[in-house]
Amino acid sequence: MTTPAIQSRLPEVGTTIFTVMSALAAQHKAVNLGQGFPDFACDPALVNHVTQAMQAGHNQYPPMPGVPLLREAVAAKIEVLHDRKYSVADEITITAGATQAIITAILAVVHPGDEVIVLEPCYDSYVPNIVLAGGTPVRVPLTPGTFRPDFGKIAAAITPKTRAILINSPHNPSGTVWSAQDMLALQELLAPTNILLISDEVYEHMVFDGAQHESVARYPGLAERAFIVSSFGKTYHVTGWKVGTVAAPAPLTAEFRKVHQFNVFTVNTPMQYGLAAYMANPAPYLDLPAFYQRKRDLFRAGLAKTKFKILPSQGTYFQCVDISEISELGEADFCQWLTREIGVAAIPLSAFYGNGFDQRVVRFCFAKKDETLLAALERLAKL
Repeated sequence: MTTPAIQSRLPEVGTTIFTVMSALAAQHKAVNLGQGFPDFACDPALVNHVTQAMQAGHNQYPPMPGVPLLREAVAAKIEVLHDRKYSVADEITITAGATQAIITAILAVVHPGDEVIVLEPCYDSYVPNIVLAGGTPVRVPLTPGTFRPDFGKIAAAITPKTRAILINSPHNPSGTVWSAQDMLALQELLAPTNILLISDEVYEHMVFDGAQHESVARYPGLAERAFIVSSFGKTYHVTGWKVGTVAAPAPLTAEFRKVHQFNVFTVNTPMQYGLAAYMANPAPYLDLPAFYQRKRDLFRAGLAKTKFKILPSQGTYFQCVDISEISELGEADFCQWLTREIGVAAIPLSAFYGNGFDQRVVRFCFAKKDETLLAALERLAKL
């Protein structure tokens, strides 16, 4: 019997660079600073809350939009931090992580033939999500070197077919954080249009040097047209739990939930109750900038002893470096060489561009134990 041939919906998608580099790191026993997740445990109190929820019998389907206690906690947090009130019933939805939230938002509003602007370099799920919805991705580059938005180029990319724009701040992979001026410029640009906004804010609590996260929720002209995506996995060091949130005005949420109920229906019940109980204490997310800034500074201090040119890291748990003074190799080949010969895995920034744009920059993840970072720095000191 022969399996019938099928025409791929995503013919250009292959094995991701993250999978390739992690496999190479394991093969060569390298310190893996490639994929963006912690190698340390979450707070035991959070695990205890989830265990208690299981023992209390919270093991069946929750309401489709999410457990009310958790939605209430999310809405309260947004109101305190960003001074915008979202309806618990109609404007907050619990999702199976941020990636599911983003594809659900895209499937809810993008029709075949619609255009969606993405700002490159960008997270690798954005473009395939748009393609699966029948939309056309319109790639607009962030300014090379600084990775700041170029509003002239964004404005030039807008056409009558533009349905949405997808932004990400703090930004993966560059670590750039959008300023209040950036948000006001975007608000002014979109004001005369009907363009929707999908704002990926999963690194919202990783903004450094006393700066503030400029959430879309803070800007009425943006919030009224936006899906705001957040991630408990990033905030609480539990990426494998895959629980996120979407905040959006009621008309957008209604369309979002139509798709959500048929692509996941509901999200893990005891995790939701556990997270709701844990959120009663704001300290874990309020203290997170200082927690990661210390790791950033430790890592940057070690990198300063190498020939890497250290680029700014204003937020996230990523540090980008310029490799020009170390090697003549392109980014992808350099990362493979670094893993095999030096024993440290990184990710080439070219992997985040549709055309593989190579600017001799690679990304490290510093969401690691201090001993992991120090072990990596000991090896990188050879450079």
